Amino acid sequence: MKQFVIICLLLCPTTFVEAQDERVRKKHFNISNNVALSGYDPITYFAKKPVLGKENISYTYKGIAYRFINEKSLSLFKANPEKYEPQYGGWCAYALAKDKPVLMEANPKTYKIVDGKLYLFYNSFGINTVNKWNKNEAKFKASADKNWDKIIKK
Repeated sequence: MKQFVIICLLLCPTTFVEAQDERVRKKHFNISNNVALSGYDPITYFAKKPVLGKENISYTYKGIAYRFINEKSLSLFKANPEKYEPQYGGWCAYALAKDKPVLMEANPKTYKIVDGKLYLFYNSFGINTVNKWNKNEAKFKASADKNWDKIIKK
């Protein structure tokens, strides 16, 4: 049995690594009902108007499911998923910058595109963290990047 597992790992290393990668991503991504961005179409953020995707038009990329408003949107995502995926697994960028002990939920309608990347923020009970982020974006982004790297290495 042990030899069989070793042979499988040698013959199919990509599949094993991909499965492991998917598990890690799912562990660290902000998903609700197994769907990222609370079901919003990631492409629509870049058109500056987030819209809920359709349940019957979905795609799973490295273990994370996304929904889309139409086939064109789905095709754009499939062509370059890294461009459209939310940064920090879709968690609040500001909370990560502040090194909160728990990842904070982000509001899918409170976002910002920075250098072609999608960032989400907490916005509830009168607290809109994108406003705080904007006061010192470069510093907060550097801090959030560092903290996210620590989280995904766990």
